[in-house]
Amino acid sequence: MNQYKPSLHPTAPAWRYAAPARLLHWLLALLIVVLIGVGWYMMEIEDDPGSAVYFMLHKSFGLVLAALVAARLLWRFGHRPASLPGNVTPWQVRLSGLTHGLLYLCMVLMPLTGIVGAALSKRGLVFFGLTLPRWFVPDHDLAEQYFDAHGVIAWVLVALIVLHVVAALKHLLVDKDGVFQRMG
Repeated sequence: MNQYKPSLHPTAPAWRYAAPARLLHWLLALLIVVLIGVGWYMMEIEDDPGSAVYFMLHKSFGLVLAALVAARLLWRFGHRPASLPGNVTPWQVRLSGLTHGLLYLCMVLMPLTGIVGAALSKRGLVFFGLTLPRWFVPDHDLAEQYFDAHGVIAWVLVALIVLHVVAALKHLLVDKDGVFQRMG
């Protein structure tokens, strides 16, 4: 049984992630889950009347997500989190680092491929009803390639999120080592 006692110093900066990192983590988590769900739904109703509003909302919140990911990366580069407790096994530390690195990569590539795909599409990039200036001449085939990549990244991101959540729950419910509380 683990003897790590996070409650001894629950507010110590070295123990928990800073408030901006925690806020960005949970905002991004919520937004990513909603955007993936809306993205899959809108693809099912793509040709139905009224589906355009889902595409507009997906694009708009995708741009918000891109801005939040940029903020998260800027924060992360300047504020390195504390190391995991010493009782976390080396393979778990390596897997955590790899998973987090892949999550960040997907969080960058996901909005990037969506933005470029939308910019190449006939409708263009829209932000809450406002059509943004075109960067590219519409190219349906190239847009579809970006959207295909966007879809693949969505599945990779879902798999990484499941792994991340399972690991977090393991630390909370099985290991009880305070790792989960660092982001709480």
